[in-house]
Amino acid sequence: MKKLPAVLLSLSLSALVACSQEEDTNEITAPQKATSQKIIIGSHGSDADIWKFIAQSPEAKQANLDIDVKIIDDGITLNVATIDGDVDVNAFQSWGFLKDFNKNHNNQLTAISTTYFEPMGIYSVKHKKLADLPKQSIVAIPNDAANHIRALKLLEKSGLIALKPNFNQATGSTNDIVSNPKDLVFRQIKYAHGPRALPDVDIAVIGNTAAQEGGLNVLTDSLFREENDETIINNINLLVVKTDNKDNPKFAKLAELYHTEAVRKYIIDNFGGTKIEITKNVSELN
Repeated sequence: MKKLPAVLLSLSLSALVACSQEEDTNEITAPQKATSQKIIIGSHGSDADIWKFIAQSPEAKQANLDIDVKIIDDGITLNVATIDGDVDVNAFQSWGFLKDFNKNHNNQLTAISTTYFEPMGIYSVKHKKLADLPKQSIVAIPNDAANHIRALKLLEKSGLIALKPNFNQATGSTNDIVSNPKDLVFRQIKYAHGPRALPDVDIAVIGNTAAQEGGLNVLTDSLFREENDETIINNINLLVVKTDNKDNPKFAKLAELYHTEAVRKYIIDNFGGTKIEITKNVSELN
């Protein structure tokens, strides 16, 4: 066998080394497919429908988020699940509801974004106007603290009752009614039961999520409703996380997704204008 000249041998080895280095370089710089960030978001009712839409959206994919919507119908249970880590984020509650919960649970939850405001309304299947209510009419109002107080404030604004001037926005109750010209009789019910209670009462004060699930539109079906003004701050809905997770950047992405044009259009198309977008920073809540 003939020996290769030293020069050729040297050039061949150099070429092999160069090829090897090029292959190594290509392997190192080859783009890697990013792993999706999994987020479990707890919700219910129409809020859950919105987040199911967001979970399937191109924007969620672009944000590299894998969103799993977990349905938990009871608000307290959902907040506890967030504290326990069974869900990462929840979307269902108002600022007033969160403050009341945190008061009894050592501030273990924190709001990371505002989402929307939806008016609470007064409904009836027996009467066309509030002025038509007879004496000792039965009024159904929610039994959880935040919505109970909200309902009383709405009844006062409607002119049916008057509350103490120093009515406490955190602990107020029917005991704080100082004027009740129609001698209204109050029946406390679960928040979600408002629509089904209508045949058995004269009027019911119903939050919009429950109203929608009962086929009611607060803009067209209520006898009286909240307005979007400076008094509704406690009624702004939120995205909420365990306080330890409030600075996690992947949860901040959820807020960005909620306030996209695609989600805005979905909400307008599906909820008849009853969910009013709020972009106020959570630092402005008090």
